[in-house]
Amino acid sequence: MKRLILATVMTLAAGAAFAADPLEGVWKTKPDDNGNFGHVKVSACGPAFCGILIKSFDSKGKDLKSENIGKRIIWDMQAKGGGAYGGGKVWSPDRDKTYSSKMSLSGNNVAVQGCVFGICRDGGQWIRVK
Repeated sequence: MKRLILATVMTLAAGAAFAADPLEGVWKTKPDDNGNFGHVKVSACGPAFCGILIKSFDSKGKDLKSENIGKRIIWDMQAKGGGAYGGGKVWSPDRDKTYSSKMSLSGNNVAVQGCVFGICRDGGQWIRVK
């Protein structure tokens, strides 16, 4: 009986690992107003997705020591189906603003858009790193 339970648990765990959402992974952001960009690691956070800045680069692609590394960039982003995500927030470090955002996934690119106080901004295309 113990073996049956263990086998069932292992099968369910393996199935969950293979069922990772396509949004999960590391994404290279569009360069900001200063030409800097980052790598954001997106993962499941309960029923939604969140993203943490894990690396930062200057306009020439050199590592940039930033106080923003480790900070939350995306939170509460929910899968809507068909590559669409919404209902979440995206924080833009260069402007220090949080946008009500949506994302649209297509292959290894994700289009990011967001609005704050009625002003909308195109967050550009983010490219999958891994």
